[in-house]
Amino acid sequence: MRFVISIIIFLIAIVTVSGQNDSLRQGTDTLPGRGYILNKVERNGEILPEIPIKEVTIIGRSESTGRFAFWRYQRLVYNLKRVYPYAIIVRTKLGDVNAHLERIPEDVNRRKYLREIEKEVFAEYEDDIREMTITQGRLLIKLIDRETQNTSYELIRQYRGTFSATFWQAVARIFGTNLKESYDPFGNDLIIELIVTEIEAGRL
Repeated sequence: MRFVISIIIFLIAIVTVSGQNDSLRQGTDTLPGRGYILNKVERNGEILPEIPIKEVTIIGRSESTGRFAFWRYQRLVYNLKRVYPYAIIVRTKLGDVNAHLERIPEDVNRRKYLREIEKEVFAEYEDDIREMTITQGRLLIKLIDRETQNTSYELIRQYRGTFSATFWQAVARIFGTNLKESYDPFGNDLIIELIVTEIEAGRL
């Protein structure tokens, strides 16, 4: 199964899929822990005092999450921290490869470029992906959908063709994995979303 997951993620990783900056004048707090220095922020021509605060994310609670064993939570945190960086890598690779493909008009050269990327990705991440467990592979498939808004099946279908996507879906189903599985942050994947949000905020 580890080999299968490595190939699936390898295929996914090679495929493709603003905020305003305030004019802040930073101050230095000469009394750390005893006060705050307000920043002067210009908004619509008016200068206002502000202080940065951490982002607070509020997500509705599902009835199904009322009882969740602490050991399961701890294990889920461990697994998500293990695989989340790879979901970010897939999202980043996706953008980079897409941007490069837009500059390659000929199909022959596009295929050649994708083969080169395949070799690079496989050489760089093969060992790490092979060490993942089945549970971690399933979580990674969910997080890829979270980060790219595309299921793993759809990504493979778009850039490897329907036959390839169908083949890998069949293999995945044999081992109890579903490449078509989508991410549901307000339903079945609520606890995952809460944990990932904490990871993103640097609190886990």
